[in-house]
Amino acid sequence: MTLHQHQKITIAGPVGDLQALYQAGESGKPAVVVCHPHPQYGGTMRNKVVYWIARAFEDAGCSVLRFNFRGVEQSEGSWDEGRGEADDARAALDWLQKQHPDSDLWLAGFSFGCYAGLMAARHDDRISRLFAIAPAVNLWSFAFMRGDQRPFTVISGTNDEIVPFEQVRASVAGQPHIHFHAIDAAGHFFPDHKEQLIDALMSDITL
Repeated sequence: MTLHQHQKITIAGPVGDLQALYQAGESGKPAVVVCHPHPQYGGTMRNKVVYWIARAFEDAGCSVLRFNFRGVEQSEGSWDEGRGEADDARAALDWLQKQHPDSDLWLAGFSFGCYAGLMAARHDDRISRLFAIAPAVNLWSFAFMRGDQRPFTVISGTNDEIVPFEQVRASVAGQPHIHFHAIDAAGHFFPDHKEQLIDALMSDITL
């Protein structure tokens, strides 16, 4: 079990400093950026689902960076409809890659964080694996991901009260590079399904 000793750091973002938490992992293990849900609805890097995601990767020995988008807590700037938040995610990816230039670089997002994170990752060939938990496909278009063939884990709860499960399932149908996990009876924030979420998150990878 990895000791959780997060470093409070500041990353230079496109419009100012970004507040972040970082934990270095084992040599040779992947480095993972985790993106949080919608800032205008209380989303921060301290969101419990973001914490669970980060902790699962940390326990597996990965180096993990989670950060606050612009305008959240101590991060500078203001909400930018997802465009600027994608730029923030790029800054986080750049920072983590510089710390671990010889590690695989992965991107994980929760809800809105999937949109901003995947926007940042779409044309970045440094990133070898993607993870989307409850991607907000009903609120944001993910059409920009068409044609991407990187390994991609997508997780959705069948009782999601914010993002309709059937829309998520339809969005990934017929794409063999996407590993889709449906968590029965789980809501958007997986309040009673933490273990199932973590099991699904880690089930497609070997570390």
